[in-house]
Amino acid sequence: MYRSTPGSSPSPARRSVLRGSLAASAALTVGGAGLAAPAFALSGRPRAEWGVQTGDVTTSSGLVWVRSDRPARMLVETSASESFRRVRRHHGPLIGAGTDFTGTTALRGLPAGEQIHYRVTLADPDDPRRTGERISGTFRTAPDRRRDGVRFLWSGDIAGQGWGINPDIGGFRAYEEMRRLDPDFFLCSGDSIYADGPLQPSVALPDGRIWRNVTTPEKAKVAETLDEYRGNFRYNLLDHNVRAFNAQVPTVTQWDDHEVRNNWYPGQILDDARYTEKNVDVLASRALRAFGEYTPVSTLHARGGGREGRMHRVVRYGPLLDVFVLDMRSFRNANSPGRQPDDTAGILGAEQLAWLKRELAASTAVWKVLAADMPLGLVVPDGTNIEAVAQGDPGAPLGRELQIAELLRFVKHRRITGTLWLTADVHHTSAQHYAPERAAFQDFAPFWEFVSGPLAAGGFPASALDATFGPERVFVRAPERANLSPMESPQYFGEVDIDGHSGELTVRLRAEGGTVLFSKVLRPGRVGQ
Repeated sequence: MYRSTPGSSPSPARRSVLRGSLAASAALTVGGAGLAAPAFALSGRPRAEWGVQTGDVTTSSGLVWVRSDRPARMLVETSASESFRRVRRHHGPLIGAGTDFTGTTALRGLPAGEQIHYRVTLADPDDPRRTGERISGTFRTAPDRRRDGVRFLWSGDIAGQGWGINPDIGGFRAYEEMRRLDPDFFLCSGDSIYADGPLQPSVALPDGRIWRNVTTPEKAKVAETLDEYRGNFRYNLLDHNVRAFNAQVPTVTQWDDHEVRNNWYPGQILDDARYTEKNVDVLASRALRAFGEYTPVSTLHARGGGREGRMHRVVRYGPLLDVFVLDMRSFRNANSPGRQPDDTAGILGAEQLAWLKRELAASTAVWKVLAADMPLGLVVPDGTNIEAVAQGDPGAPLGRELQIAELLRFVKHRRITGTLWLTADVHHTSAQHYAPERAAFQDFAPFWEFVSGPLAAGGFPASALDATFGPERVFVRAPERANLSPMESPQYFGEVDIDGHSGELTVRLRAEGGTVLFSKVLRPGRVGQ
């Protein structure tokens, strides 16, 4: 199985298979949001100008996504080689206006630990001989042998705080840097869009420079309608770096608040003049549908393209790794000061917590990554209320901390090994070690939490720590003032590298530009670290 070393470019063979994908999307330039027909396209034939994506890849399966410019039938061909001498055909859905002309096809029965080359063909539903230009991509399936190892990246927070696609700096540059690292997959830890973040054509920076944004009608106001949410997902795909990355690297995606609106919770009624629709449950339903249409997520795709289904799931990536994708939005209680002594709903909800306990106890993977869209011990305020878990009181658990305490106690008493927490959300990067000897609540085993991001958004100062679970901030890199643009502060992403022979897991916190800021090696087989 081919694997590049960290910092290297993909092999020539892997790079060449992307040519079709990049050519098919060449009409989408960072300098403008309009779509022009590719030179090779024939009039009246479906076109896939938004690139391709893959998601939730396992040892034997994965999802392939595409968007057409008109009604079309989706066909995916897979092959072990980029020559496509021998192909396997996977018949996809009929794509139409009901899903904003997006389609997702499930690939099953794939070989484990292999490079899969694929190409997507869109056909006229009334005349299957009339097909558009094929668009190509590639990905690796998860290994079924421990010795092969696993390497992935994570980050979040994309096109936020008024900082969108800036053609002057080459768009979302961190995506190209991540692509060159050639990971097995990318964990997008939430805030994959900013539906509540309108973009201005230009923003004056404190040093006199001008930030320029690519703009679209859907990014001119907060998203409320289904079409406006869809337009926010399309916006990120205008960036050529994103499309090239998607054609090469599978994603595991979760949501946080900005896919709907800032700091939302179920049942919330808005007091915000920007919104004509005040019921957040209505907005969240529209946002979830758009999310399912534009993101290849197995538990949404399986139940009607996001109109129903759930975000939380386990993505099993071979014997070394299970990724537990949490949903800290859909089941949470209302934001409050977080001082209540009894809190059944918490941030996960009782049903999701029970699911997580069952899945953790059943997992045989060496490492169990808890993919959280919000941090545990970092205080994230919502005015006078609390937005995340920690509420700033260093004493015994209260509010949402009670649910996390229950989970941590369960992990310790069931002797579940190899757990670590990965998150984004706070727009800086840090590493926290949690230990009972420093904590007010002590019935848990030590663990690590690593934070990265933003990937293409504003940078913010470091969050305060809450001592309830005994966190020690071992490393942090954050700006001193709020909402620094990507021209003023580097963007951040993290890397996890699991060695197939020793089973050791190395976490690297990276800054845009190739710098490794912090590195930590964790040993397998331990309840705590």
